[in-house]
Amino acid sequence: MKLKNPQTLKEIAALIDCSFVGDENHLVTGINEIHMVETGDLVFVDHPKYYQKALNCAATTILIDQEVECPAGKALIISQAPFDDYNRLTRHFSPFKSQTTPIGEECQIDSSALIYPNVFIGHRVKIGKNVTLHPGVCIMDDSILEDNVVIGPNTVIGHYAFYYKKKTTGFDRMHSCGGVHIHKNVEIGALCTIDSGVSGMTTIGEGTKIDNQVHIGHDTVVGKHCLMAANVGIAGCVRIEDKVTLWGQVGCASDVTLGEGAIILAQSGISKDLEGGKTYFGSPCAEVKSKFREMAALRRLPDILDKL
Repeated sequence: MKLKNPQTLKEIAALIDCSFVGDENHLVTGINEIHMVETGDLVFVDHPKYYQKALNCAATTILIDQEVECPAGKALIISQAPFDDYNRLTRHFSPFKSQTTPIGEECQIDSSALIYPNVFIGHRVKIGKNVTLHPGVCIMDDSILEDNVVIGPNTVIGHYAFYYKKKTTGFDRMHSCGGVHIHKNVEIGALCTIDSGVSGMTTIGEGTKIDNQVHIGHDTVVGKHCLMAANVGIAGCVRIEDKVTLWGQVGCASDVTLGEGAIILAQSGISKDLEGGKTYFGSPCAEVKSKFREMAALRRLPDILDKL
């Protein structure tokens, strides 16, 4: 999330009543979760395991739960509860705004868009030329639909990110202030769900085609001309490069990269990065030839045991 008006380190720290390390005039130009940060952003970290990742990422302001050595050119804000204070900041700069009308405020909808009955469009949504939204579609706040996008019935674009902090009192949800960016010529089937980015954008690349009942998690980036069959489930923060094919019921864990041109056969489970240009199968999946050999060997195992 980029701030409309950059804030100084002193101003940000004052909003959450925290001390800071660095030049009080150091500028914060955005607030982002670590997978999406850019120069000028603020990021939070609340576990020593991830200190170095946060301190060395592109973000230039780190909201952290103890004072550590501050890298050159960066600043720290010291908080007893970084997750909570991060939520306070995102709610301050991107507050929840209720809606009682079918189309929200500050939307840009091209006159050529075909919008069927019972479609809901949130605040600050941008819809391009020749977009088709079938009945029951929900397009939530800050989503962008480029030209020629087709969304099937009862699909939800931009619902809250599935991102929670476990506490003794239960699970606290991180406030979602990102959106979904669907590039031109994308087609999405019925009953699909594509979650909003936490503070950035979940992205679907140009020309990608998505079947019915597919789920894509927060901050995932799908490349151009990908293909996803029914019941595919993609966790958050996944990187899917161009021309990847995912057949029915493929599941993918978070923070994984699928290389360009990879093909994953039906009902496979992805738990780690996959190199592009190859075909994979199984759970956990592996290259299809080696997986089939493994399965053939397992079929022989009862006969081998009977001979022992």
